[in-house]
Amino acid sequence: MATRGTLILIVGPSGSGKDTLIDAARAVLATDPRFHFPRRDITRPAEAGGEDHNPVDTATFEARRAAGAYALSWGAHDLFYGVPAEIGDRLAAGTSVVVNVSRAVIDEARGWFRPTAVISLSVPENVLRARLSARGRETTEQIESRVARAAAVPVSGPNVFPVVNDSTIETAIARFLDAVETAETLTI
Repeated sequence: MATRGTLILIVGPSGSGKDTLIDAARAVLATDPRFHFPRRDITRPAEAGGEDHNPVDTATFEARRAAGAYALSWGAHDLFYGVPAEIGDRLAAGTSVVVNVSRAVIDEARGWFRPTAVISLSVPENVLRARLSARGRETTEQIESRVARAAAVPVSGPNVFPVVNDSTIETAIARFLDAVETAETLTI
C-alpha cells in the first residue's frame, strides 16, 4: 500500500500572497506526481479575479455541500468555498494535496486527514495594508479590519510551517517551495 499523501493547507490573511505563491508552486511542480493542486468551488464569478476557481452560485454550492461533494467547506466575507471531496482519493493514493483554506477549518482538516501540514503565510502590517489597498476591492474600514484580524488569529498546533512574505517575489516563492517540500515528507 502506498504511503498516504500529506494534506498541505495554505493559510494566511488576504493580501499575504497565497494565490501568487500557490500559482508559482503549481507551475514549478506541474510535472511532479507527488503533488496535486485542486480547484476550489467559490461563490464568486470567474471574472472577479483572484485564483482560478470553479464559479458556482450559492444554491449550487449548498446542494453540492449537502451531497457530500466537499472534503472541506466554509464561508467567509460573504462567499462560500469548497474543496472537492476527491482529494481523499488523491491522499489515499500517496499524492500530497496543496490547497488554500480558511484558518477556521484547520482543526477539522486535522481531524479528517492525516498527515496534515499547515503553511502559514504572514506579511508585515504595512505591506499587507498596501497590498489590500492596491487591489481596490475593500474600503479603508474593511482593510483595517483585515489587518487587525491577521494579527489576532494566530496559527498554531502540529506541523505548522511559517513563511514570511516580506521580500521579493522570488524570495517568497523559494521560501514557499521549501515549506511545501518539507511538508510533503510528513508521515502518519
